[in-house]
Amino acid sequence: MKGWVSRLVDDHRHGPLPGLLLLLTVATGLVDAVSILGLGRVFVANMTGNIVFIGFAAAGAPGFSLAAALSALAGFLAGALIGGHLVTRLEAHRGVLLRNAIGIELLLLLGAMTVIALDPDDPSSTRLAATATLAALAMGIQNAVVRRLAVPDLTTTVLTMTLTGIAADVRSRSHGTLFRRLSAVTAMLLGAFIGALIVLQASVPLALAAAGLLMATVLAGTVPASRSHADWTRP
Repeated sequence: MKGWVSRLVDDHRHGPLPGLLLLLTVATGLVDAVSILGLGRVFVANMTGNIVFIGFAAAGAPGFSLAAALSALAGFLAGALIGGHLVTRLEAHRGVLLRNAIGIELLLLLGAMTVIALDPDDPSSTRLAATATLAALAMGIQNAVVRRLAVPDLTTTVLTMTLTGIAADVRSRSHGTLFRRLSAVTAMLLGAFIGALIVLQASVPLALAAAGLLMATVLAGTVPASRSHADWTRP
């Protein structure tokens, strides 16, 4: 177990990236808890689910906000575009790339928290859509950058292939791979659980603040990583 845990913070191929991406996965669970429970049943990180929700809303299913879902999709695509630009400019150093992406993400989440906190009792579709857009912008950047970092089984937002790998490779003797996959699932579950508790027992702004705190922790971890010249920093 100790050896597997050490690979999360000092992997020979990916350095500290696995551990940092696991923290991002927890943050993603928090953010999606906010979006599903507090912004009108919309995903801001998982666009597969969001596309389905857009279909539900367009068909007139109650409880789904078409404006919020479309705003989240547009924000996510814009964020992915920004993330792609970051990748083009900074891909020579994986630590610098992640640091800059997380810095922008943190600002966007703080913006989302501010929008909803200005009047948390106002359930207007405009306010919910604006909050969803800012959060989705952050998640779009994260997806584009994490995709380029290419740490196996740590996409930070989607677990379908991770869960498939756990079941399909059950006979594999790669216990380290299994540990990483299970860690990713646990991180997402933990984030969703904590986020749901905060939304249901406290408020949406507080849940976004918790996600922002996790992002700030990751940002702090990327600072020494961005100064490293180890082999893992190169793509």
